[in-house]
Amino acid sequence: MDNAELARRRDTLMRHIGENGVAVIAAAPERVRNRDVLHPYRQDSDFRYLTGFPEADAVAVLVPGRDQGEYILFCRERDPQRETWQGRTIGQDAAVSDYGADDAFPIADIDDILPGLLEGREQLYCPMGADPAFDQRLIAWVNALRARARAGVKAPLEYVSLEHVVHEMRLVKSRAEVACLREAARISAAAHRRLLEVIRPGLREYEIEAELLYDFRRHNGEPAYPVIAGSGANACVLHYTANDAELPADGLILIDAGIERAGYAADITRTLPVSGRFSDEQRVIYQLVLDAQTAALEQVRPGQHWNAAHEAATRVLVAGLVELGLLDGEVDALIEAGDYRRYFMHRTGHWLGMDVHDVGDYKVDGHWRELEPGMVLTVEPGLYIPPGSPVDPRWQGIGVRIEDNCLVTRDGHDNLTEAAPKTIADIEGAMAG
Repeated sequence: MDNAELARRRDTLMRHIGENGVAVIAAAPERVRNRDVLHPYRQDSDFRYLTGFPEADAVAVLVPGRDQGEYILFCRERDPQRETWQGRTIGQDAAVSDYGADDAFPIADIDDILPGLLEGREQLYCPMGADPAFDQRLIAWVNALRARARAGVKAPLEYVSLEHVVHEMRLVKSRAEVACLREAARISAAAHRRLLEVIRPGLREYEIEAELLYDFRRHNGEPAYPVIAGSGANACVLHYTANDAELPADGLILIDAGIERAGYAADITRTLPVSGRFSDEQRVIYQLVLDAQTAALEQVRPGQHWNAAHEAATRVLVAGLVELGLLDGEVDALIEAGDYRRYFMHRTGHWLGMDVHDVGDYKVDGHWRELEPGMVLTVEPGLYIPPGSPVDPRWQGIGVRIEDNCLVTRDGHDNLTEAAPKTIADIEGAMAG
C-alpha cells in the first residue's frame, strides 16, 4: 500500500480523535515457535493498516495538531551485527523517508519520550487486551504522568478503544484495497482450478495442500489460514487441518484455502469428487448446497441487511432436507427451532479483508447491518452429514461447502472468485479432461 493511502487513513483517524486525543498502537510481538526458533512474523493488521510498517518492536503514535509532526514511529535502530544474521533493519531514517513518519525514534528510547507525547491529552486511544504486556507498559506511562499532577502535569483521563474506530474504517475498502483483494482472489481461484487436474484416488490430503502452498508461495503469498483438505468423512469436520488421510475413490474432498498477499486475504471453498464424477447421493447434496448459495448471492446488494443471505440459504437447505427425508417437519418450524443446525451449523459468511475473518460489526444498534458498496464478504453455505447421523447410511459421510468472495457494488455485487469452477457440469468436465 502506498504512503498516500496510508496517510489518508491516519488523517481520517486523527480527525476522529481530535486535538484532545492521542493514539498509541504497537506492532505485533514476535512469537517463539520452539527454543530459539521464531514463528514466521506476521504484522498486526491494524498496525499495518495505519503504518505499512513490517517490523516487530515498533510503536506508532498519532498526536493530532502536534506542531513538530503528528505521526511518530518508534522502531529498531540499525545494528550491523544483528543485520549480519537477520538482514537489514529499516531504522529511523527510512521510517521517515520510506514509511511516511514525521519523526522516528529508537524503540529503546520509548520510556523517555512517549510519556511527553501523552501529556496534555484527555483521551488515549489504544487497543486493549491484544498484548497484555504492552497494555501494562501503557498504563505505567499514564500513571507516571498522573503521579506528577501536583506539578501541573496533565495525563489522559480516559482510555478509548482504538479498534472500534479503525475497524469501522477497515470495513469499507478503498480502490487500492479492492485491487489487492481481486489479485488474492484471482490467484486463489486459479490454484483451486488447477486442482481439478491433480486430484485422483490414492493421493493423500497433504499432497493437495502442497499443491496449494506451491501456488501461493510462487505468487509471493502465504496461506491466509491453515489449508483444509478434508476427504471422505473428514469433509464433515468444519476446521479439519490434519490433512493426512488417503483420498477415497468414492468420496468427496472439501478444500478450503486462500492466499494472503500484500496483506489481503482470499477465502475459497470448493468440494470435488475424488473420482471425477459425483455419485447420485453426492450430486443431490452438492446441488442443494449450490442452490442455497445461489439464493444467498441474490441477497448481496446495497441496502440489504447482513443476515438476508444466511436466511435465504437456510430456507433452501431446510426445504431440500425435508424433501430428501433428512429432516421431518414444516420448514418454518424447523428453522425457528434450529433443528437444521445438526447439518448446517455455521453462518453463511463473514467479512473479508486483511484478516480472513475480517473486522467490523455485524449488527448496529441491535439491528443487522445494511450492506454498502466497498464491503467484502464471503458466501458459504454447507451441509455436513457425518457417519452416525440418524439418516439412511447412503447419505452419511457427505460434507459439502461452497464459498465465494463478494465485493458489494453500487448496484449489486461482484463475485471475485467465480473463476473457480463450481457447477457439477464444469467440475466433472474439467476433471474428465
